[in-house]
Amino acid sequence: MDSSNVNTNGLEKTLQDGKLYRHVNALIVSHLRDNNFNQAASAVASATMTPLNVEAPPNKLLELVAKGLAVEKDEMSRGVSSTTLFDSSIPSGYGLIPAPRVVSIDFSAVHDGKGSSKSFPKHETRHISEHKNVARCARFSPDGRFLATGSADTSIKLLEVSKAKQMMLPDARDGPVRPVVRMFYDHLQPINDLDFHPRNTILISGAKDRTIKFFDFSKSIARKAFKIIQDTHNVRSVSFHPSGEFLLAGTDHPIVHLYDVNTFQCYLSANIQEISNGAINQVRYSSTGGMYVTASKDGAIRLWDGVNSHCVRSILGAHGTAEATSAKFTKDQRYVLSSGKDSIVNLWDVGTGRLVKKYFGVTRTQLRCQAVFNETEEFILSIDEPSNEIVIWDALTAEKVAGWPSNHMGSPRWLEHSPTEAAFITCGTDRSIRFWKET
Repeated sequence: MDSSNVNTNGLEKTLQDGKLYRHVNALIVSHLRDNNFNQAASAVASATMTPLNVEAPPNKLLELVAKGLAVEKDEMSRGVSSTTLFDSSIPSGYGLIPAPRVVSIDFSAVHDGKGSSKSFPKHETRHISEHKNVARCARFSPDGRFLATGSADTSIKLLEVSKAKQMMLPDARDGPVRPVVRMFYDHLQPINDLDFHPRNTILISGAKDRTIKFFDFSKSIARKAFKIIQDTHNVRSVSFHPSGEFLLAGTDHPIVHLYDVNTFQCYLSANIQEISNGAINQVRYSSTGGMYVTASKDGAIRLWDGVNSHCVRSILGAHGTAEATSAKFTKDQRYVLSSGKDSIVNLWDVGTGRLVKKYFGVTRTQLRCQAVFNETEEFILSIDEPSNEIVIWDALTAEKVAGWPSNHMGSPRWLEHSPTEAAFITCGTDRSIRFWKET
């Protein structure tokens, strides 16, 4: 059996629905535009990231619908279910997020924080790929099926999670498994951050070359970006709005840059309070897009209104005089988890700005590594630089429950957890990418 076919067939099947949706969206936009429903065409184009001037044969959508109805009528007359017209082996479309394994933790109980801590399940790990220089960042897709890594060598790798799991099996069938399914080369300087579009097969990257680039990973031969935003500063962090219509860029500029992904128009907040000259290390939207949070080099954590971009709360000195390196919301948007170069991980109440919990037990003063929740928000993971360990805390009790050797040469630079399952990725100065999953 041709092992290259084995490696690519799964990806192409996974992306099949994504391509179909993009084609359908194009037909809808074209149909509305050609029939002078310009406002509706513009709305659909904006919501689906489809070019408003997309070309399609006149009345093509009507023609396909008519043919489909005719086939359905014929199948029904012969007693054949219409569901057999579709290949049941094709998985659900990209961006459809599976239900979590358990309900996320109730952080309203975090104030008490007493009781016995839970045990973090054992994990196994394997080196699954490497870059030619420092691996600087990583991100999982919203549905957990893909992950991407960015490097100081200016390349981006897209990996298929199912293939990473196959590599960890004792006896992989049909030859070697290659989890890297796409490579992108279009930046001139190191990659700082990545994010996946919430619905479409689009990956964005922010880099030191002051650009944000859009890559379509449904196209197997594409190596270059199909859209580019030229910013005025080093782009340190990027985050898609849950609608996919906007994105945030945290840069060396102290104010977040908000971009319309269709027009590339940039918006800056007019409500700026107590903003110093600190660059933004990380920016992340909440699950609904109603808020976003920034972690800055001036040590502050700031909460912003996701609609009008007003700063609604500044937590100055959130990590003392040290840089705040990461910040992200809990799923219910009631709390923010932050980390900094003061070696402390903090949990903040969004409504009051009150510090709810501190997580001790690591030393992080050099690298911009983040602290993250696991997929159920029962645990928090981060890196201890001196011991080169992955440290895990019980989120409710704040007790350190595990410390595992990272298996990297030198402390990992980045740790990212899957949003859908018990798996995470580490990468770092040794150029390697390691995949971890529960045993």
